Amino acid sequence: MFKTIRRIIDWCGEFKGKLYTGFVFSFFSTWFAAFPIMVAAYTIGRLIDAARAVEEFDSSLIWQSFLLIAVLVLLRFLFDYLRARFQEAISYELVARDRLAIGNILKRVSLGYFQKVNTGEILNSITTGLHTLENMGIRMIDNFVSGYLNFLCILIFITVFNPLVSLITVAGVSVSLLFLVLISRYSRKNAPVTMAANRDLTNATIEYARGLPVVKSFGQDGTAAAAMKKACADSKGIHLKIEWGFIPANCMHLLALKIASVGLVLASCYLGLKGEMTLPVVLVFCFFSFGIFAGIEPISDSAHILGVIDDAMNQLDRMKSEEYIDESGKDIVLSHHDISFEDVSFGYDAREVLSHVSFTIPERTTAAIVGPSGSGKTTICNLIARFYDVNSGSIKIGGHDVRDFTCDSLLSNISMVFQNVYLFNDTIRNNICFGNPYATEQEMIEAAKKACCHNFITALPGGYDTVIGEGGGTLSGGEKQRISIARAILKNAPIIILDEATASIDPENEHLIQAAISELTRGKTIITIAHRLATIENANQILVVNNGMIAEKGTHHELLKKGSVYKRFVDIREAAEGWVM
Repeated sequence: MFKTIRRIIDWCGEFKGKLYTGFVFSFFSTWFAAFPIMVAAYTIGRLIDAARAVEEFDSSLIWQSFLLIAVLVLLRFLFDYLRARFQEAISYELVARDRLAIGNILKRVSLGYFQKVNTGEILNSITTGLHTLENMGIRMIDNFVSGYLNFLCILIFITVFNPLVSLITVAGVSVSLLFLVLISRYSRKNAPVTMAANRDLTNATIEYARGLPVVKSFGQDGTAAAAMKKACADSKGIHLKIEWGFIPANCMHLLALKIASVGLVLASCYLGLKGEMTLPVVLVFCFFSFGIFAGIEPISDSAHILGVIDDAMNQLDRMKSEEYIDESGKDIVLSHHDISFEDVSFGYDAREVLSHVSFTIPERTTAAIVGPSGSGKTTICNLIARFYDVNSGSIKIGGHDVRDFTCDSLLSNISMVFQNVYLFNDTIRNNICFGNPYATEQEMIEAAKKACCHNFITALPGGYDTVIGEGGGTLSGGEKQRISIARAILKNAPIIILDEATASIDPENEHLIQAAISELTRGKTIITIAHRLATIENANQILVVNNGMIAEKGTHHELLKKGSVYKRFVDIREAAEGWVM
């Protein structure tokens, strides 16, 4: 429990000064909360003594007491306000900082990270984990510190009047603290299980939502929902388990404080009857008995949440400790843009995908990569963009190993059009300008025209300001593909990678797209993955990938003359493209 509080304070970093200042304001707020009770009790005690004719009562004391209590209450709220002003914004500042930091980390880690860590775990860390820190982190330690400050202030007052009575309150708090430690340990033990259940629930929900079209088409909603139902049941089970484990310790924590309150009243009354304590002081002690532990009672909730916060911080630390793929990279400006693979081998975990691959793509030439599915074509493109690092060998662009670049400086030289296009839930304008945020309106429209998408965009109700929905779901596959090509055109990078860029283009527009791509790629270094003969036959070099190796390379006519792997590929494609219903 105390370790977690220390971690939260350390997490505050540059905001520690504000946090500590908030604690000071909490301290004064606590004193100004205690003083009105003392004043009221003292005044009532004087009134009772006057009624018993023990002493004469000055009636002006009542108005003085009311005025003093009003001032003290105002001062309490003033210091509460000041504490909130200093502390409340800290967690929002820190979580915003950490979310941006995680976004930067995810951008700079290898794509292999996303094979080891599933989407649900990442989402859970960014949303649920950081949300817990945002809403609970500072609040929990403030509850903890303020609660014990409140107790300490009143304890000092009680000790001044009667040290023996103060021992009752210390004993009650000591016993309650033991149960708070038990609550914290129980919560910390179960927090990882809780977070795992939350991650599974997030994964199951994402999977169910993504698979709904398949679910509906096959009418298998029961099967598809089984994983989600299990995740919901597991989440309910672990939360109930934690709750049932929390209740007994929390009851004992509260019971210890209530017994101490009763003990304080009994001891005060006993001392009053013996004449060792005046009536006003007895009343003050009795009044305090109801409020002395008010700040400590809710701390059980803090102890319960601290375990969850601790696990959320563990997740955050794990993500922050991930190694950047460009940790030692430098910003390099290239003078030329030829690409060379030198004895490159690469695999995903234990499965080797490329084995001792070597080739060169001279600057301002086009290389087409062909081969059967799973042969390693897309992997070659991913390695050029350094989405992964090679296991052995090297890849050089402009004479520099890609491992010498920062990700940003490397990718500033590359435009990519993927087979599976992803568009953001934003306007068409912003999706195209993602390739170049500083492009003018005319440059954006020109890029759209070259990609043959200007006409269908202007026909939409909102034109370029049409919001296209998540993943571009409101557009056809061909329309999304053309917008992604417009995005690449606008970026105007010296190296273009086209991964099945015309795969979803309808035959009526294919020749227009080919012309647009030819215009885009003029004078640039081009790598294209394609199966359509029209796309690859004019390439300066064709690389035939088979079983993770370069089986053949040459021009279209050179490879046809060899009559080997490429010739068989061409024969199959011609038969497929000539097939009719």
